[in-house]
Amino acid sequence: MVSSEVTVNNSVGLHARPATFFIQRANSFKSSVWVEKDDRRVNAKSLLGVLSLGIVKGTSIAIVADGIDEDEAVKTLVGVIESNFKE
Repeated sequence: MVSSEVTVNNSVGLHARPATFFIQRANSFKSSVWVEKDDRRVNAKSLLGVLSLGIVKGTSIAIVADGIDEDEAVKTLVGVIESNFKE
């Protein structure tokens, strides 16, 4: 299991289009992937789960992955957030 903390800095946080892009990237990995905020953990491959966290600009979250491509999953998803969801 691998995890990394990252701060969401884009203007709308992890909502609507950015969340959809993030989830599409998460779904490209075989590993189980989660997003953690405060004491809640949701499936990073679930739009409703991610949106339910209410992640706004400036929020620190953890990306956690467990599986055969866990390192790549965490690195990629942290990169997506750090790039402000640019493709």
